Amino acid sequence: MSSIAPAWLWGFFVLSVLVALFIDFVVLKKQGAHEVTVPEAVRWSIIWVALSLAFNALFWWALKNHADPAVAATADIRAFEFLTGYLIEKSLAVDNIFVFLMIFTFFAVPPAYQKRVLMIGIIGAIVLRTVMILVGSWLIAQFHWVLYLFGAFLLLTGIKMWWAAGKEPELESNPALKLLRKIMPVSKNFDGEKFWTIENGKRIATPLLMVVALVGITDVIFAVDSIPAIFAITDDPFIVLTSNIFAILGLRAMFFLLAAVAAKFHLLSYGLAVILVFIGTKMLLIDVYKIPVLVSLGVVVGVLAITMVWSVRTAPRIGNSGRSDASA
Repeated sequence: MSSIAPAWLWGFFVLSVLVALFIDFVVLKKQGAHEVTVPEAVRWSIIWVALSLAFNALFWWALKNHADPAVAATADIRAFEFLTGYLIEKSLAVDNIFVFLMIFTFFAVPPAYQKRVLMIGIIGAIVLRTVMILVGSWLIAQFHWVLYLFGAFLLLTGIKMWWAAGKEPELESNPALKLLRKIMPVSKNFDGEKFWTIENGKRIATPLLMVVALVGITDVIFAVDSIPAIFAITDDPFIVLTSNIFAILGLRAMFFLLAAVAAKFHLLSYGLAVILVFIGTKMLLIDVYKIPVLVSLGVVVGVLAITMVWSVRTAPRIGNSGRSDASA
C-alpha cells in the first residue's frame, strides 16, 4: 500500500485538513445558528474548490521536482488522476446532498440548525472514508480480483440508480428510521441546536439527533458506492484519500448552494448513473484495456455538463404524474 507522494506532502495534507476544519468550526461558532444564504454558500464553494485545485497544483509540483526521474515523469498524469477523482467524488456527492435535503425536509429542520448537522456529518465522513480507503487500498494490493467486485458493484449500482432516478424516496418506510425510533424516544419539538432535551422529567432525544444519525447512515451507504469508483481512476492511496477528503470538505457549502437550485437539476441522477456504469465497466476491463485517465476525465465532465444543461432547459417533474412545464 505504497504511494508516490513524499512524506512531507502527507503531513501537509493532514495539517491542511485540520486547519480547514478548525477555521470552519471557529466561523460556525462565531456566526451561531443562522440560515446560510446563497451568496455565502457560493463564496465558500469557490474557496473550497480553489483550495482543492491549489493542493492539486502543489501535488504536481512535488512530483515534478521529485528526486526519482521515474516519479517526476508521472507528475502530469497523477495530477489528472487527482482532478478526475475529485470531480467524480464531487459529482457523486450531489446525490448524497439530495438525500440530506429530503431528510431535512421530512423532519422540518429549521435552516439555522442545518449547518451544524452537516458539519458533524462531514467530520464523521472524513474519519469513515479514511478508514475505508486505507482498507480498500490494502485489499487491492493483496487481492487484485477485488477490483472486479468493485466494478460489478458499481455497474449494478449505476443501473439501479438509473431506474430509481426521478422517483421520490419514502423516508417514512426507511428501515434505519424505524430502527432508530424503536431504540430511543424522540421529542416532537426541537430544543435549539441541542441533541437531548428534558420532557416530563425524562431525558430524551430531539429530532436533531435523529437527523444526525440518519445523515451518518446515509454517508456510510454513499461511501460504499463512491470509494470504489475512485479506485477505477488510480490505485495510489494518497490520490484516492486526498481527492475524496477535499471533495467532502466543501460539502456543507455545496449543500446550501444546491438546495436553492435543486429543482433545476432534476436530471442529474441519470448522469450520475451513467458515470457509475462507465466507471464500473472501466474496472471490469482493467486487465483487458486500461482506459486513459484523460478519457475518464472527459467522460465525467461531459456527462455532467450534458445532464446539467439538459436539466436547466427542461422543466422539473411535478409530483408523480410525469407532467412538466417549461422552465423559466
